Amino acid sequence: MEAEVDKLELMKNPVTLLKELSVIKSRYQTLYARFKPVAVEQKETKSRICATVNKTMNMIQKLQKQTDLELSPLTKEEKTAAEQFKFHMPDL
Repeated sequence: MEAEVDKLELMKNPVTLLKELSVIKSRYQTLYARFKPVAVEQKETKSRICATVNKTMNMIQKLQKQTDLELSPLTKEEKTAAEQFKFHMPDL
């Protein structure tokens, strides 16, 4: 009930509303500045992981061709893990 009163008071007093919006904007900008580098690093890390996995898969395929070997079919657990990996790494 108290939160509703605060909302009503804010709506009645535009100056207070603008101050509150300014505080919210400032908090958002602070959080954005703090987490932007984390998001960039996460994206770069994901790209490096995808590149490494792609290189590894290509190397395995080349080795299979050179040695005329084939892998046995994936187990149920391996298939589930591969599906989950592809879900989280759609770039592969």
